[in-house]
Parts: sequence; structure tokens; C-alpha cells
Amino acid sequence: MWKKKRPTNSNQPLRHENHAKPVTRRQFLAQGFLTGSAMITAPSLLSFFASPSTALAQAADCGLATPVAGKIPFIGFDLAGGASIAGSNVLVGGRGGQLDFLSAAGYEKLGLPASMLPSVAGQIDTSLGLAFHADSAILRGILSKASAGTLANTNGAVIAARSENDTGNNPHNPIFGIARAGAAGQLVTLIGTRSSDSGGRSRAPDSQFDATLRPTKVDRPEDALGLVDTGSTNAQEQADTARVMQAIEQISALKVAKLTEAQVVKSLLSCGYAQSAALVSQFGDPTQLDPRLDTRIAQIFPGDQITQDKFRKTAAVMKLVLNGFAGAGTVEFGGYDYHNSTRATGEIRDFEAGQAIGATLEYAAQLGKPLMVYVFSDGSVASNGEVDDSDDGRNKLIWKGDNSSTASVFFLVYNPAGRAQLTSPAAQQLGYFRPDGSLETAATPISNNVDQLAEAIVLNYLALNNEVGRFAQVLPNATLPGSSLNSLISFQPIV
Repeated sequence: MWKKKRPTNSNQPLRHENHAKPVTRRQFLAQGFLTGSAMITAPSLLSFFASPSTALAQAADCGLATPVAGKIPFIGFDLAGGASIAGSNVLVGGRGGQLDFLSAAGYEKLGLPASMLPSVAGQIDTSLGLAFHADSAILRGILSKASAGTLANTNGAVIAARSENDTGNNPHNPIFGIARAGAAGQLVTLIGTRSSDSGGRSRAPDSQFDATLRPTKVDRPEDALGLVDTGSTNAQEQADTARVMQAIEQISALKVAKLTEAQVVKSLLSCGYAQSAALVSQFGDPTQLDPRLDTRIAQIFPGDQITQDKFRKTAAVMKLVLNGFAGAGTVEFGGYDYHNSTRATGEIRDFEAGQAIGATLEYAAQLGKPLMVYVFSDGSVASNGEVDDSDDGRNKLIWKGDNSSTASVFFLVYNPAGRAQLTSPAAQQLGYFRPDGSLETAATPISNNVDQLAEAIVLNYLALNNEVGRFAQVLPNATLPGSSLNSLISFQPIV
């Protein structure tokens, strides 16, 4: 007789009977034993010397970085551990698209009992354009944060794509490609909630990685404030400090001119003073970066919600990205390896992820800014048909183990001017599943190639910005077949 297990608290680590004890940082993170710590990282002056040409180009422009006109803010959600996306959350069907239903056995593998099959009346929700299961925990979370008007201007696409279970080595994160496409911020180009090369758990493709764009770690309001802490908050002090720095710049210019080192050294030293003065002048009061003081965010995360781990991270990232202080960001949530012989644990954690996603959409709507949200995880899970009849289990099927063949990712697009339009009805689902609930790995070039999946996300970002023609320039080492590009674009431009 099956002994019912209690769901774990959303912040409680997972202990799996069929897993070896975690020994690496990545394994600890996937099972929720580790959460992010606060640290700001930024390139030092000496780091520029590895690439003098790049340093000189940066030094030549002594103003702060400014966003490229019209580029869409981008936020990726990295659900570390192998979350269930297909079927129980976003519907994935056969060759005919999301509503080309799988077999009952196929949906059972994806965690849905017979009474909740998508073919049963009332089990499909299209309020986000993209079809979700009506009782999707991610959807319920989104609906708890996003208004009807926000939903009406949102659309999305799902991609049936395999990735390995329980590993940070999946090159899922396209954040460097997004930066190469032009996403830029006034303070930093990229941010992430983890101190890693990608800003999250899953790594970036080697072909896209750029050490000079390594994300600055921001996972709480204090980190955002630390980006421009000049030590001065009084308006008069800011003005005085800026004038002093400008004077130092002029005096130091005489000394810099006498240097006999390479021109790049002179440019960097001179430019440093000018940038410091500009920072004090424009961001002397760092509280403008504090999500806790943003009345819109206070409404989205009322009470003490913003102090909770997932919401604290989300608020810090969405504040910087959607206000143009950063070009793009990654929000990483640990503990999504939730096959612990309950359904309740996964439901709770998926709901919280949905709340975070909905919050970013709602904040974009309140600011009147477009936004692309990408949701991905390393691998996935599967059920063997047992039911969790607890309150949080919702009579759905329990997750019994990892299964990379049920993996998928999805992205959502918010457009303040109106819901983004698909390039074709078939473009809402890229790739497909077999009737038995396993994805067809030969359906598209990206169905069984995570590197190319990340390239396809950059391609779709360029398409939203009406710049598909720049794909080869942005990703010169891309391996996506040129003949497949048009078939992998889901939406028409929104800018």
C-alpha cells in the first residue's frame, strides 16, 4: 500500500531515495540545499588588458552605457533541477500543435489523470494566448499577479526540446546572445541571481559566451543599490561631488597626457574619471534602484512578500531590467528536482514560479514596456500513475523520477500595443510529442540540441525586434541550418 508523503515546504531541500547524496554545488542547488548569496562582481581595470581593442572601444565612449533604442527587455527564469513544463503546465501536443491531443497514457506520463485530460471540457486555458492546462500551477501563479489587461496583451510559444536531467551543463541560457543582439542597460548589460558565468544554473552556449559581458550578480535590493553606491544621497552633495570629480578629471588629464604607455591605458584612465562623475550626477541617489521603494512593485508583492527568496530575486531583477538599468537578466530558482513521491511539492513550487513570472509581466504592463520572458529547466520528470489526493496534490499524479524525454521550454511576450501576432498558427508550438508522452527528437533541429535551442531563442528575440537579418552577425558561430530559420520564428515583430 502506498504511504502518502507530505509535500515539502517551498524552501525545504529535497532528499531523493533514488539519487546519490548531493556532492557538487549544482546538485545541492537543484535539490534546494543551497540558495543564492549576495555579491556584486564587476570587471576591474586590469581585466581590460586581455583585449586592448575592446578596452579602447569602451574607453572611447566616456558616457555611461545607454540602451539601444527599441530593444526589448529580456528576463530568463532558470528552474534548476528538472521542472515539469509540458502537459501539466503548458500543453504540448502532436504534429498538429498544442490541441493535437496525446493518448491518455501519454498524459498520464505527464502527470494528468483521466479526469483532467485536455480533451475534457474546461481543462484548457488560453487567457495568455498560449494554451495552458486550466489547473496548471504555473498558470495559477501568473493569474494571481497579472491583471486581465496584462493577460490580453501577452502571447507565448512552447518548444518541445530535450535536455539532460539534473545538470548545469545544459547550454540553455541565451543571455549572451541576447546582449549581442543589442540588449543594454544604463548601468550594466547583464545581471543574474547567481554568481556564475550565465547568472543562473544552466550555462550559456560556448559559441555565445563573452567574458566581458559576464552578468553582475543581483539577487536582492541591496545588490541593486550597490551598483551605484557613491556614498552621497543629498542632492547638493551629489552636485558638489560631481563637480569635484570633473575638476579632478581635468587636472588628471594633464598627467595622463604625459604617460608613455599604450593609448588604451591613457583612454581608460581618463575615461574613468568622466564615468565616475557621470555616475554621481545621474545616480547619486541609489534609492531610485531600490525595488522596495517602488510603489508599483509594492502593489505586486504586498506586505512582506518581497522579503521571500523567490520574490526578492524577481523584484531586484525586474526593477533593473524593465527600467533600463540592465539590458537582460536571469532569475534562478533552486529546488525544481521535485520528484519526491508527491505531486504537492511540485505544485507549490510551480505556483511560486508562476507568481514570479506573472509579476514581471504585470510590472512591464504598468511601465508600458514590452518584455520577453523565457522559462527553462534542465530535464524534466514523469509519473507512473499514482494519485496524490492531498489538498496541494489536487488529485494529480505524483512525480516518481527524472525523465528527459518529457522536457520542454516556453517563452511569453508582453506587448503594450496589443497581443503579439504569430507568424503562423503552427508557430505556437515548435516541435511535438509522440502519443505516448515522449517528445519527438527528430521533429526540428532544436528538439535534441540544446545549443541550437538557445540559438533559436536569440533568433526569436531578434524577430520581435524586427532584426532577423542580423542573426548571422549576432551569432556568427551559430549552427542552426539557414533553411530552418523561418520555421523556428513564432512571432511577428512588435517594435
